[in-house]
Amino acid sequence: MRAARMHGYRQPLVLEDVKVPEIAADEVLLKVGAAGMCRTDAQMVDGYFEAYHPLTFPITPGHEIAGIVEKIGSLVPKTSALTEGDQVVVVGGWGDGTCRLCQAGNTQICGHGNWPGFGLPGGYGEFVPVPYQYLIRVDKKYNLKAEELAPLTDAGLTPYRGIKKLRDAGALGPDRVMAVVGIGGLGAYAVQYAKLFSSGATVVAFGRNDEKLAVAKEYGSDHVINIKGKSINDIRAELNRATGHKEIHAAVDCVGAEETIQMGFNLLATAGTYCSVGLVGTRIEIPLFPFVAREFTYHGSFWGNYNDLSEVIALAQQGKIRHTLKKVRFDDINGVLEQLRDGDVIGRAVVTF
Repeated sequence: MRAARMHGYRQPLVLEDVKVPEIAADEVLLKVGAAGMCRTDAQMVDGYFEAYHPLTFPITPGHEIAGIVEKIGSLVPKTSALTEGDQVVVVGGWGDGTCRLCQAGNTQICGHGNWPGFGLPGGYGEFVPVPYQYLIRVDKKYNLKAEELAPLTDAGLTPYRGIKKLRDAGALGPDRVMAVVGIGGLGAYAVQYAKLFSSGATVVAFGRNDEKLAVAKEYGSDHVINIKGKSINDIRAELNRATGHKEIHAAVDCVGAEETIQMGFNLLATAGTYCSVGLVGTRIEIPLFPFVAREFTYHGSFWGNYNDLSEVIALAQQGKIRHTLKKVRFDDINGVLEQLRDGDVIGRAVVTF
């Protein structure tokens, strides 16, 4: 099979022919239909995660995976209801199954867990082995394409979980402003969830690229603000003109850069709630006194669990999720990784086989 493999940090992926992987008795062999290309993949190649999750090379990246069941292991229970030919998506976080986090269903944050594409075989290869319990079937009657499904397993999942945290914290509602910071692969989905879950809040998209902000507007954002080159006072004044508020009451940050988080906290209203799902930067600095005295709440939110992804897929099957996609040929993977580094991809890049 073809696979784009990482043989070391800070090197282009090697496009090569490798053996189709064997599966364990409790695994399923998935024929990959599409694999989303995430900025995280470029960061992994560039060594961003080296200190946190060292790798043994070679590895096949690609953690956003959708495809067709090719083969089923002998110990996969009948109750899984999986059959050859099923259309499925892959839940990305595979836990040890025994820790308190796994028992609560949050396998993606298991301290002894693994993730496809981050050491285990990923979707940049034509076949991938997957434990049966991390597959979600997608009914073919909805005519959803693999390239539409694959991004939902991270780009469409990560902001969904983050916005659920804002909703559950009581941060959303009428006469409030919810910000979506960064309209890249995640932000284009975040805007849609914000409108679904905001309970009447005004949704404002913040970004640095007019073309990406146009996507946010098309997908339901009430207002968009280009923050490029603007001071915090300029941004505050523009926010006030657009919404009648000088502050935001809730935010999901899909960038995770120090400057966006500082901007967001500078705009945050008393008792406001901020949720970070992006990972562009490495450290953040937030003034402590307003954080405490104004009773800000700050959530980190990582990926999503099985139930989160099941809900996202249900929304997709109901026709409630729109996509901005860039289909990528296998041979062009390295070039698109470079575009991801530069922030030049509108929406989500997806490799199709």
